[in-house]
This record gives sequence, structure tokens and C-alpha cells, in this order.
Amino acid sequence: MSTAPSVPPRPPRGRGPLARREARLAWQLLAPTLAAVSLVVILPLLAIFWISFKPVTLADLRPPAPVVRESLRGSGEDMRVEYSLRNSSQDQTVSGVVLTDTLPDVLSFRGSPEAPCQADGKVLTCNFGDIEGGFRTRVAVPVTGQGDDDALEAAAEGSEPTVTGTAPNVLTNLTFTWQNFARIFDGSEFWNVLGVTLFYTFFGTAGALVVGLFAALLLDRSFKGQGILRGLYLFPYVAPVIAVAFTWVTLFDPFSGSANALLIQMGVSQSAINFFGERPLALVMVTLFEIWRYFPLSFLFILARMQSIDTDMYEAADMDGASPFQKFRFLSLPQLLGILSVLFLLRFIWTFNKFDDIFLLTGGNAGTRVLTVNVYEQAFDLANIGAGAAVAVVIFLCLTLFSIFFFRVMSREEGL
Repeated sequence: MSTAPSVPPRPPRGRGPLARREARLAWQLLAPTLAAVSLVVILPLLAIFWISFKPVTLADLRPPAPVVRESLRGSGEDMRVEYSLRNSSQDQTVSGVVLTDTLPDVLSFRGSPEAPCQADGKVLTCNFGDIEGGFRTRVAVPVTGQGDDDALEAAAEGSEPTVTGTAPNVLTNLTFTWQNFARIFDGSEFWNVLGVTLFYTFFGTAGALVVGLFAALLLDRSFKGQGILRGLYLFPYVAPVIAVAFTWVTLFDPFSGSANALLIQMGVSQSAINFFGERPLALVMVTLFEIWRYFPLSFLFILARMQSIDTDMYEAADMDGASPFQKFRFLSLPQLLGILSVLFLLRFIWTFNKFDDIFLLTGGNAGTRVLTVNVYEQAFDLANIGAGAAVAVVIFLCLTLFSIFFFRVMSREEGL
């Protein structure tokens, strides 16, 4: 009797009803988070990209519109209501401008208004058509009134006129330009700013990690007063940035700073040094400030990782006669590479975006102008919002490229 060959069991293909139901439930649970991320991160990022391709200035943030102001002038036979109309834009045309106003009961028209206005009972309508940029005009409508002048003036100005008109908005139209990016990359100024930014970011990040590692090695043991010393190490990071920046500026002031007085008395310098006003010393000083202010963050993470390392390895290394440097090089450092990589990535991104420290110390002068300061200067000092957004886009692209390079080239250690 022959038997059919047995067929090996195969796993089911595709997702079953339960898997699809779980997927729908997962998306429903993630929907609020995705919506919040979109509102907080994605939408502002898209807005910056949009504005970077627009010739937008501070004046363009308010769309062009007709603006009208009403006032009652004269008295008796010379009484009139004056309307001052202007275009809020200096270069954009507002189309279909129509002014409408209703006189209060105590006022009435005297005769027929002059063109382009016409009266219908108590309603005044003025059709100005298209008004060019910078347009200004004044329309006087003769009226008569009953009552004292103050009451008539209050009644006339209490009824606000309405004015309508349409104009293209540079923020919402579909006209795009490369002008902002061309302005940024024109000449050597941008590349100088980029070089300063990379120097400040790399050495500030690396210095904070090295000092934080050294501080963690010092406190990776038990001794009397250890908690107090740890608290003192955290002071630069938790202190208000305005307070510590002002302290540094005062300490290194060339006229009244204690640092200059000490250097002169010790014979190190013959005259006062302008630490935050000379190139390239100012860049070195703001980098040292970055290292001093942010090494406590690295210190906390590194110390926490060091205290989680198994001590059996160190005991075995002591029995083999390993020196302290050898224990650090072959035992501690491999265990710390993961946290050091994460800290380098985070600190590099944060330092690359740093604005307040440099702005408070030097204002971006004396060769300390970084990309974030350039964003502020373009957008607010020069009133060019589009160019400022373009610099912000360049910052985003630089950090994106750095992140891709970091994750592809650097080894994927623990925590990455």
C-alpha cells in the first residue's frame, strides 16, 4: 500500500485578522503622538523651508491691505467727515478697494459726495478700484449735525468704517526664488561663518566630553565630601546663562576685569588683553565658556556609566599587575564608547544650534559669528526673514549630513 509523501508544514503567509486588528490599534494609540510631533516639529520645519524660498522681509509678515482712518473736521457750514486711506504696502497693489461707512443718527449728508463716493441714505460707499503701493489719499464728505461739536465728533468717530480689498501675499503665493540662498553663498562671508561654527562646535563638544570624562574619573570613588563636590561640578550647567555670561564678561573685562589685573601683576602681560574683542582670542574664549558650561552633563552620564561597570574586571587586572592607565585604556574606555558616542552626537547638535552663549558674550563680533547668530542678523537686523530662514535650512542640512555620517561611519556601540 503506497502512502503519499508528507508535506512539511509551512507558516501562514500574510497577516491574519488578529495581526491586522493589533496594527490598527497600534496606529490609533500612536495617532495623538504623531499629531503632536507634526504640530510641534514637522509643520514649523516645513514653514521654514517654505519661507527660505520666498523674498520675505519683516514688512511682508503683515499682508498688504487698505487702511482707513475717520475724523470729523470743522463746524457749522464747514463740517465734514474726512477719510484718510492708504496702502499698507509700499510695493504691492491692492485690488478692488471699497470703503463703506454708515453715518450716526446725529449726522446727515449735505449734498452729494464727490467721486468716487456716493451716498444712499446714511450709507456712504467709495469705490477706489486698484491702489498702488504707497498710495495715500484723503476724502472729505460734507455733513450737517445736531448737537455740540464734542458729541458730534465722538458719534462720527465711534462708527468705524469698513474697507475691503484683495492683494497677493508673498507668504502664500506660489512664487519661489533662489535669491535667499544665492545671497547666503555669495562671497566668502558664509564660508568664514561656517568655519567658525565648525571650530566652535567640534572643540566645544570634544572639550566638554574630555573634561567631563576627567571629572568622572576623579569622582569615581568614595571619599568624604564627595556629594558636595558633585554639586559644585553641576553649578555651571544649572546656573542661569545670563548670570554666568555676565560674570565671564566682567571677569575678563580689559579695563576692570580681575583676570587682566592678575596677569599684569604676575608679569605675564604688559597691558590689558581684550579677551572677548580680539581675533582669534574671542573665539577661543567662547569655546572655553562652552566647555566649562556644559561639561557637567557629560560628567553625569559618564559617571553613571562608570559606576555600572562590573568591578571584577578591575580586580583581575590588579592581580595581573595592570597600571591605572592600562585599566582605563583596555577596560574602562571600551565600556564607555557607547555613552561617549551618544554624548558626542547630542552635544554636537546642541552646540551647532547654540545662540544665546555667543550672543551674550560677544554678540557675534570679533570673529565669533556662527550660523545661528547669522540667522538672527539676517532675519531681524537686516529685516530679511527669507534669508534668515535660508540659513536655518542650511543648519538643518548640515546637521542631517552629520547625523548620517555619524551613524554610518562610527561604530554602533551600546546605546546607539
